[in-house]
Amino acid sequence: MDKDLKNKTLSELQQIAEKLGGKSYLAKYLFSFLHVHNINDIDLITPLPKELRTKLIDDGFFISQLKIIEKLTDPDGTVKYLFETADGQKIESVLLDETGRKTICLSTQIGCRLGCKFCATGYLKFQRNLTAGEIIDQAGDISADSSCKINNLVYMGMGEPLDNYENTLKAVRILSDQSGKKIGIRRQTISTVGLPAGIRKLADEDIYPRLAVSLHAADDNLRKQIVPAANKYPLPELINAMKYYQQKTERRITIEYCMMDGINDGLDCVHKLVQLLKGLKVSVNLIEYNPHGGADFKAAARERIKAFKDILMQSGIETIVRFRRGRSIKAACGQLGADRIKN
Repeated sequence: MDKDLKNKTLSELQQIAEKLGGKSYLAKYLFSFLHVHNINDIDLITPLPKELRTKLIDDGFFISQLKIIEKLTDPDGTVKYLFETADGQKIESVLLDETGRKTICLSTQIGCRLGCKFCATGYLKFQRNLTAGEIIDQAGDISADSSCKINNLVYMGMGEPLDNYENTLKAVRILSDQSGKKIGIRRQTISTVGLPAGIRKLADEDIYPRLAVSLHAADDNLRKQIVPAANKYPLPELINAMKYYQQKTERRITIEYCMMDGINDGLDCVHKLVQLLKGLKVSVNLIEYNPHGGADFKAAARERIKAFKDILMQSGIETIVRFRRGRSIKAACGQLGADRIKN
């Protein structure tokens, strides 16, 4: 049985309290101290009777805690946090400030199995999934350290969230709970490289966080060169899963498209993208490629990115360009883990 209290939903904490002879309402105090006050010592949760605190400890329950071991700040205001887990692993998370709008980019795995060619994390060996508690702790620690209210959470850091489906979704539920951090479902975005089964499963849930799909190419031959997962999950299967998600949720999907010089930035690529996205309600984020030691791509020229955007906009597809935030500290899109790539 998992004994980490930070991994538990409010209803699970109620069951634990009752099982140990306490009243179920005490679980709200416990949940609040974990997720509002960021307390990591059971004995410090003083609204709980001493007897219940002792029983929790004697029964092996504990509160997990990440350790901040480095904090780097970019001149543009982006902050990157390097965390150490209890078993000595390293993960990175990012705090973004866009005109006062605070967003935390959360990691869901240590390393990644999927190996996207433009992404530094993909060059790291996969170690393990993060627990829900470890995902949640990134948000709690950054919020406390920065003394700011968090407006949005994006599960776009290290790892593939839908490859760690249960823990990621449990983190979404706990972080949205009105007794805790109260970060609404619509202010949480799960980003996937495109795992159709995971997208369909997400569509069948009773909560609907925002969905972002990392596409990066509009035909399978090119996409396989950039995103190895495309060898297993071809575009027609992915597009059908996205259509199913929209049928069930009626939510817009964000398309992520990292633009690399001479690879996927041609006008033929954008026209294929327009055709591929027909019938879907989407917006597109064009991301300027950010360099790292694992790959030798170059960023597409900005005039090429602008031309790409103009065609998408003229086709009725809302499009935003994302430029280089956090690049000097290797906190930009695709750079997390770059400092630990072994060449």
